[in-house]
Amino acid sequence: MITIRIPTTLRTLTAGESEVQVEGATVAEALANLEAAHPGFRERLFDDEGALRRFVNVFVADDDVRYLDGVDTAVAEGGEISIIPAVAGG
Repeated sequence: MITIRIPTTLRTLTAGESEVQVEGATVAEALANLEAAHPGFRERLFDDEGALRRFVNVFVADDDVRYLDGVDTAVAEGGEISIIPAVAGG
């Protein structure tokens, strides 16, 4: 199992849970299983072309997947994925 850490802004999709356990060998598989268990994540995380939205950061452990293999980044059993929305303001 993989733990996905859910940001406060998306916890309405998980009935308030801050962490969800899913199966998956890659970020894409884990996020697909997250969507299957808690519908609504796909439209918030991915654009119409299937790429991660600009304002959504996804980390495996402490590494941003954009600097690894994107959603094809491998996740070890017992690993952790964090979804972190970008913060803007001044």
